[in-house]
Parts: sequence; C-alpha cells; structure tokens
Amino acid sequence: MSIPDFDFNTSLNQSPILENYNSFSSNPLLQQLLKVWGGDWLLPAATDFGAVMGSAAMQQAGALANKYTPVLHTHDRFGNREDTVSFHPAYHQMMDVSIRNGVHAIAWNSKRPGGYMAHAVLSYLKQQIDEGTSCPLTMTFAVVPSLQLEPEITKAWLPLVLSNSYDARHLPWFQKTGVTFGMAMTEPQGGSDVRSNITFAVPNGNAYRITGRKWFCSAPMSDAFLVLAQTEKGLGCFLVPRFLPDGTKNQLWFQRLKDKLGNKSNASSEVEFHGAWAQIIGEEGRGVANIMEMVRHTRLDCAIGSAATLQRALAEVIHHCHYRKTFGKLLIDQPLMQQVLADLCLESIAATTLAFRLAKGFDAAAGDEAEMHFIRIATAVGKFWNTKRAVLAMGEALECLGGNGYVEESVLPRLYRDVPVNAIWEGSGNIQALDILRSMQREPKSMEAVMHYFEQAKGQHPQLDKHITHLKALLQDQQSLEMNARNIATHMALAMQAIELIHIAPADIANTFCDNRLSSNHGNMWGTLYINSATAAAIIAYTFRSS
Repeated sequence: MSIPDFDFNTSLNQSPILENYNSFSSNPLLQQLLKVWGGDWLLPAATDFGAVMGSAAMQQAGALANKYTPVLHTHDRFGNREDTVSFHPAYHQMMDVSIRNGVHAIAWNSKRPGGYMAHAVLSYLKQQIDEGTSCPLTMTFAVVPSLQLEPEITKAWLPLVLSNSYDARHLPWFQKTGVTFGMAMTEPQGGSDVRSNITFAVPNGNAYRITGRKWFCSAPMSDAFLVLAQTEKGLGCFLVPRFLPDGTKNQLWFQRLKDKLGNKSNASSEVEFHGAWAQIIGEEGRGVANIMEMVRHTRLDCAIGSAATLQRALAEVIHHCHYRKTFGKLLIDQPLMQQVLADLCLESIAATTLAFRLAKGFDAAAGDEAEMHFIRIATAVGKFWNTKRAVLAMGEALECLGGNGYVEESVLPRLYRDVPVNAIWEGSGNIQALDILRSMQREPKSMEAVMHYFEQAKGQHPQLDKHITHLKALLQDQQSLEMNARNIATHMALAMQAIELIHIAPADIANTFCDNRLSSNHGNMWGTLYINSATAAAIIAYTFRSS
C-alpha cells in the first residue's frame, strides 16, 4: 500500500469567515418591520449601515475592543487625581461610526414618523458587532427625556447630546462638539433597591454637593452622569458633569473598573463623590420618577440588544451550516439540524418582532394615550422576556458550531458572555416582573390598555385564545400575584409575540409559533417543533439569507 501525501497546511470542510456581508439586507424580517411599522424612509441608510456593520473592518473592531480592554487611570505621574479611562482605538472607531450615523440621536433628530423604529434598526445592526459600545450609546439616547425636565439643562446640554460628532477628548463639556452620558444609581448595600441609597446631596447655592459612592457607574468616561442621591425630601435625580462650570475637574473619583463576565469593551466602574458639584433634575423626592424615563428607554434597548445578539449568533450558525458537510450532506440539509435551526430562528423572529413592537409603541405613544399606557407595561414585559430567552438560546446556538463554536477565535463565546448583561442591567427579571405588577396596580389605565390589546386578539388562533384565558385566570388570583409574577410576565410576552407574528409574519411561521410556543411546554427544549422540512426552511430563510 502506497502512503498518500498528507496536506498539513490546509483544513478541509471548514466554513469561510462570515464577513463583508450586509446585516440589514440579509435579514428579511428586519426589512419588513421597517416597511410596515414606519420608518421606511430609513431603508437606504439602513442598507448602507448594514454593509458597514457587516464589514470585515467592523467585525475586527468588535474583536479588538474586547481583547484589549479599558484601563482606568486614577492619578497622573505626579500623583494628581486624573480619573480617566483609555480604550483601544477600535473602541473609538465603533463609537465614531455609530454616532456619525445617528444611532444615539435619530429618534430625537428625525422630523419624520418612525423615529424610534429608525433608532431600533440602527441599534439592532450596531449591537451585532459589539455589546460594550452599545452601553454609552444607549444611555446617551435614553437621557434625553430626563434632561428635558429642566429647561436650563435642556438648553445647555441637548444640542451636544444630539450631535452626530463623536468627541472623545478629555475636556469640559462646553468645549466639545458632542457629549455622551452615563448613569450611577446602585450602591453596595441596596442594588436595585435604590430607596435604600445612602449617597446624599445638600444644596450649595443654585446647585448641590453630592457625597457618597456608587457600586456600579456605567460608562465612566462619559461627559456627565445622572445620579440618584438622598435629599431632605427623599431621593433626587442629579446631573453630575465631569468638569465644573469654571473648567476645573469635578470631585468624581473612579476607584476601579469591574472585572465582568462579558461586556468587556465597556468600562463599568465604582465611583466616589467627594462633594461633587451637581444640578438637580426636577424636584427633591422625585428622583426615581425623574430618572425612570431614562430607565424605560434603556430597557427598550435591552430588548432590542438581546434580539440583535441572538440574530448575530444565528447568522453565524446558518452561514456555517450552508458550508459544513456531515454524513454526506450539508448541515443545512440535515433534518435534525433543520429542526434545531428552525426552533432557534423562530425564537429570533419572535424576539425581534417583540422588540420592534415596543419601538412602534414608543413612536405612537406621543399621539395615542392608549398606546402610551400600553407601552408602560409592554416595555417591562419585552425587557424581561427577550433578555432571558436570549441567554437560553445562545447556548444552543454555540453548540450548533460544535467545538469550533467553543473556541475564542469564534465570535460565539464573546456573544455568549455578553448576552446576560441585558437581563441584569436596568433591573433583573424579578424587578421587571414586579414592575409589571406595580404598573397594573398603580396605573389602572395601563392595565386596561394591555387587556384591551389581548381581548382584541381573540379569535385569531385557538391556542392564543386558550393562552389569554389562562393569563386572565392568573391575574384574577389576587392572593398569588407576586408568586405568579414571572408566570404573568411570561404569558404576556408569549401572547404579545403571537399577536404580532399573526399580524406581520407569513402564516406558516405565525401558526408554528402559536402551535408550539403557546403549548404547555413553551418550547422548553430546542429542536422539538412539530413542523415539516418546508416550514423549517421558510423559518430559517426569514431569519437570515446566507450567501
């Protein structure tokens, strides 16, 4: 027997890297949502932005910014307090292209209908290259409603917040061409229970001085922060700039950066306020209410971001399955892999649709009182469900690539580590579920709007009717509302997804969702749909068109 030559330099049956593709035009659902729910004027810009986000350069930037993580500099070489954070150039590259394209500001700058839908699309595309830079972008987007509570602050800060210029220079905000915002709410002893905060603020002329510490301060390199602090009348919401009005450094001392599971490109810090100068937003004692509009907007982006990260993972998986052969067939043609892929894609379709339904609601809320009340509960529902389901789905997506998906050269491990942050940030699952109950009890019009939404959907699918009936039974059990809070949130989320898929998606996809997700197991194991191969192929193609 002759010994054949062996090629040690070439690996066979491997998928090419997914790069230089268009993450917008390869997603049929995303295009349809933009056309049907408003914002179709963004189609050319979204197509251009999708090409940028799918480019090799942006893929590499996401990888580099997470490999070479932020560094905190507390003092300069002479021992003076500095409190700056340095980043790899790739971080600034992603921030620059995002801000130039209006990811943070298009919802506010657009004079056409569908501003939130446009924001949702751009954020969804941006999130797919990097989770970390999405944090300061989201907070800069979300701070606008809180800033608008104070005319003087609005006049001074809003033009720079809404600027499409990324200015990373460490300068007083009034010398810059654009600014970004961060947030500092939680403290070591309380976490989400912000009413237990002990950081305090005392009047100082026409401003305040804040003393205390925060356990989590998001985006410490920002030009200003919204901060909760106690006053004589209770919690207040304060704007704390990095520099004082005279251009000198404010007394914010960043003590260390958090060593996190994921979200590595983003700096998250512990901070101390040593009599830091601040301006109050609204009234003393109204701090939670005045910062909640920012929180509600960031929760919208959490729902969008989780859907986007799942979409990115599935783009990688579907691309891989179109090239990898096993047991004589391409993976995409293997029945059991089709089943798993279709199930994951169904989850992605439903998550994306729910997130964009929230964006549609934000757009409509300005002129529709019922929609305004509906979206108060729906935002917490969408944040709760999308962020938790993405964590579960990501493990299965990683497994689809086998060992290749588990090594760091693949993007899947980074996505896997990144995705849990959205479930924790801006209130964990329990906080969202309890917020839903509080809104039900304290805002009767919000509950009326949600129940009207569900009642209108009856008769569209038998499983949906049963599901809504069960939801109503849960709501009528007043003695067990808190114990059932997650059940209620789950039932609401699944019903919303089903209703919107019936309206927006092809009938076979909507029916597959209702038949499988509204059944008793709610899709507890991936790859257990009751479908045929044609439906599986349709679901996969509706998620991502592989080249």
